[in-house]
Amino acid sequence: MTLLLDTHTLIWWLEGNRKLGRRARGAIEAAGAVVWISAASAWEIAIKVALGRLDLSEPPEVCLPREMARSRFQPLAVSLAHALAVRALPPHHADPFDRMLIAQADAEGLTVVTADAVFARYGVPTVDARQ
Repeated sequence: MTLLLDTHTLIWWLEGNRKLGRRARGAIEAAGAVVWISAASAWEIAIKVALGRLDLSEPPEVCLPREMARSRFQPLAVSLAHALAVRALPPHHADPFDRMLIAQADAEGLTVVTADAVFARYGVPTVDARQ
């Protein structure tokens, strides 16, 4: 399975949070799974930490690259095509970071691991992060 972690799913993974369900964790850890982390998620995490809305045990520029390497997560850059694809998305979601993840998942054929039910309204495949 080829997965894209929603930002909150990535945060739960980094924190070892029990909110990340067994099924979702199993999909992420499965042999043969390819897990992508969008630059948009790293950007969102950096903003939340800078604003004091997210407290990680280490700065994101330390823990995120280390965890990506340890878990063999792949970085997904935001391309011009991804950015332009956001315009064509219906307005189901107002969050610009989530809209970017949806555009990336659609363009790259990825399954999003998310607890946000709105993602499914865009027709992208999802795995419920809470299950």
